[in-house]
Amino acid sequence: MVSYIVRRLLMTIPVLLGVSILAFSLIHLIPGDPARSMLGSKANEEQLMQLRQELRLDDPYIAQYGSFLGDLATGDLGTSVKSKEAVADELENRLPATVELSLFAMLLATVIGVLAGVIAAVKQYSWFDNVSMTGALLGVSIPIFWLGLMMIWLFSVKLQWLPASGRLSTGTELETITNFFLIDSILTWNWAAFGDAFVHLLMPGIALGTIPMAIIARMTRSSMLEVMNQDYIRTADAKGLASYLVVFQHALKNAFLPVLTVIGLQFGFLLGGAVLTETIFSWPGVGRYVLQSILGRDYPVVQGTILVIAIMFVFVNLLTDILYKYIDPRISFD
Repeated sequence: MVSYIVRRLLMTIPVLLGVSILAFSLIHLIPGDPARSMLGSKANEEQLMQLRQELRLDDPYIAQYGSFLGDLATGDLGTSVKSKEAVADELENRLPATVELSLFAMLLATVIGVLAGVIAAVKQYSWFDNVSMTGALLGVSIPIFWLGLMMIWLFSVKLQWLPASGRLSTGTELETITNFFLIDSILTWNWAAFGDAFVHLLMPGIALGTIPMAIIARMTRSSMLEVMNQDYIRTADAKGLASYLVVFQHALKNAFLPVLTVIGLQFGFLLGGAVLTETIFSWPGVGRYVLQSILGRDYPVVQGTILVIAIMFVFVNLLTDILYKYIDPRISFD
């Protein structure tokens, strides 16, 4: 296992190098003068020269890339052109919000999606199967931005059940330790803040988890149907085992590997693709931050964000592969 993890980590090096080249090349793909594009038409020559020196735009391409890699090796992701703040510090403040939202959405998607898929497979062609798979088809088809706006209109404007934006209500106090608000509220025994953070998570979490939930439900049903027709399932059923043991201990365990693959991929996509959800619900995460940076042509921020998301995606896939071994001990990494 250890040797496999080391090999996988070594294999990520060329992947991350490729991502770093693409991220670094963003500035050089800008038509015209990159400094003028980032600072705008009102910038004077002194400001343009200062930015060119900061980004080393006058150096040869290879020299610029070498300096870029050198800064990355020290943890320096660059400095925002607009805010003049270190990109690493900005991401440190915003990344927990995105991870918390993605984890919440993925938890909802996994629990509901797997249960719906299992029941749909066991009750094949029943009303539940038809309704759940139709719902899964709608879940994949409905755009997140439309669903988010409809949820805000219904639950915030009309019914006034849930807050429309942000992570906490104005006036709610919370001592931040990890910047994961649910965890911080538990660590500080601040249950009022916990409830407030939870209701703020509900709408964006459901909106973000809709597509993964539908995909997981469809994959679980398909995988379960293949397993349920196997001889060992019929044997377990013939021995008189309880139905829930046959379904969850025998069938689901053997059908879960492709489902786990989908869960890992979808979680990686959520971490990097929550732009629309965070923008609609004014969620102060990485997705909203990078969108604002793209619109503001703050390319050092875009570069750093792309690299961080790529690293997270790679390690999520690595964790998924490691979990294969614990679900199915027959799998060998040697």
